[in-house]
Amino acid sequence: MSPKEKVRVRFAPSPTGYLHVGGARTALFNWLFARHHGGQFILRIEDTDFARSSEEMVEGILKGMRWLGLNWDDGPFFQSRRLDRYKKFALKLIASGHAYRCFCGTEEGVGRKGYDENQSAGEHACANLAREKSEVRAEAGEPFAIRFRVPPGKTSFEDQVFGAIEVDNATIEDFVLLRSDGIPTYHLGVVVDDLDMDITHVVRGADHISNTPKQILLYRAAGTPIPQFAHLPLILGPDKQRLSKRHGATSVMSYAEMGYLPEAFFNFLALLGWSPGDDREVLARQELIDLFSLKGVGKANAVFGLDKLDWFNSQYIRNASKESLRTMVRNELQSKQLWSNANPALSPEALDAAIELVKPRARKISDFSSTFSAFFSDDFAYDEAAAEKFLKDPRLGSLIRALIDRYSAEDTFTLQSTEETLRRFAEKEGVKAGLLINALRVALTGQGVAPGLFEIMQVLGRERTLQRMQRLNTYLRLTIDD
Repeated sequence: MSPKEKVRVRFAPSPTGYLHVGGARTALFNWLFARHHGGQFILRIEDTDFARSSEEMVEGILKGMRWLGLNWDDGPFFQSRRLDRYKKFALKLIASGHAYRCFCGTEEGVGRKGYDENQSAGEHACANLAREKSEVRAEAGEPFAIRFRVPPGKTSFEDQVFGAIEVDNATIEDFVLLRSDGIPTYHLGVVVDDLDMDITHVVRGADHISNTPKQILLYRAAGTPIPQFAHLPLILGPDKQRLSKRHGATSVMSYAEMGYLPEAFFNFLALLGWSPGDDREVLARQELIDLFSLKGVGKANAVFGLDKLDWFNSQYIRNASKESLRTMVRNELQSKQLWSNANPALSPEALDAAIELVKPRARKISDFSSTFSAFFSDDFAYDEAAAEKFLKDPRLGSLIRALIDRYSAEDTFTLQSTEETLRRFAEKEGVKAGLLINALRVALTGQGVAPGLFEIMQVLGRERTLQRMQRLNTYLRLTIDD
């Protein structure tokens, strides 16, 4: 790349589905590359598959990109609005002898139909049709496709990730550029668009490596500069198979709905197949921009693991500012109908205290409305496994009733006093403190594993703690005493 060359890259999804993980990673790498070089990031929608494309899918893609903060500098451009441009380009290639009309009705790939037995695999039956006859048939209204005339020789390029790649042109069929219905194939559309949009670097998935020699031939036929190519390794599931729905959600917005933070997902995606050159993992967006280079993209396929994503997300939750985390938790509680302005547990002070206590254990924002819902709502159930393990001792009923009386009579209800009261009581009754601590943890949170019991009591306060102990008392009467 010359010092004067302005980097222009593009992300060109097809709106036949929502923005998936692989597409998001491709968009992110293009975005980082453009931002690192002070260049431009172009958004193009390749929507010429009219049967499968939809405005809903387009909006889904844009929504996913906005969620990730992948702002584009130009576009979105739509291929469906540029059909005349593709046709003109293809006709110019006919005029220059680099393409020809095909009337045989075989528009896709290399097949035996439409080929003479004496022809090579890449030579089509219509290739030797005189141009004058071709024009007469076209003017008579006979439908035709336009095929590229693959020249002899070899096509090579230096991939920015995989290195030197060379292909014998004898293995490339005379591929279709424009179908008989006027719709461009991928090869024609992408080359014309990249030319018109002054794309300098094509950064896309490794599944496109086989397409690149054909597109280079098109650039050469048009007599135009060829962009640099970088192909990104695939993303695999934990079983080392290509990432798909069987591994869980593949749509980016599904992860947003599950409670993942965009910053965490951005950081996680950036390290799927790319390394900053050291062992750092939690990197701010500007750090990623400063460090990003195509040289850091590995050749090996990347593995998408939810455990790693959970780890990233937990780090970003822990490091979020009090204000931003409060807003996110409040929005999450409201979305799950757990929010009420009349709920004392949701006062600013109580909310902040609860968030501060449980955030070290949170992996997703949705955990605040599920695993930790008892901190924000009185409507929660006891985990069955926890109840079976910690609420079956026949001594608990009388012990809990007596402990309720102790806590009700205490003048103070501090972190220290609540613990001292429980431990003195347990010693007096001749039971292990753990019996009461485990039972009360279930009573106060519904869970068998939770933050420290006495810290929980401070967050809930005396009144709510006693109410939940009374609820446990009722539960024990029904399940044990009776």
